[in-house]
Amino acid sequence: MTKPIRTRLSEVQISTDCWRSAKEGDEEDKAAWLEAKRAEERAESDAWSQQYRMPPLEGTERAVAWGVRCRHQVLAAAYTALVLERETSEREWEEIEETAHTITRAGWWIDQRSSEPDDLAELLQAATEADRPTENPHF
Repeated sequence: MTKPIRTRLSEVQISTDCWRSAKEGDEEDKAAWLEAKRAEERAESDAWSQQYRMPPLEGTERAVAWGVRCRHQVLAAAYTALVLERETSEREWEEIEETAHTITRAGWWIDQRSSEPDDLAELLQAATEADRPTENPHF
């Protein structure tokens, strides 16, 4: 004998409610994990910026936080690819890093977050005066 339609519909509703509840829990867990990951990346990027005496970035609070993280990732990836894995000398890298110090607009670093390490020197040279708003990059 089959169950009446009314009983089957209530079972479907219970299953849907359970699925929604589990999904909401997953979304909360994902949001908490993402927030913790971002905080870890922010702390690592801030420590790196201090270690290498990077100037503060300019922009909105959100853009600055994201820009600092992007700058760290772009420069670390470029150093690994160009110096450690290829034939860029430390002296050549110092020139690239010196130019990177002049770029203080957070948006520029955000825009370059997907750039290839080989393109970094050219991108730094192509940056405009709006991306280098201060004369002394080490203020």
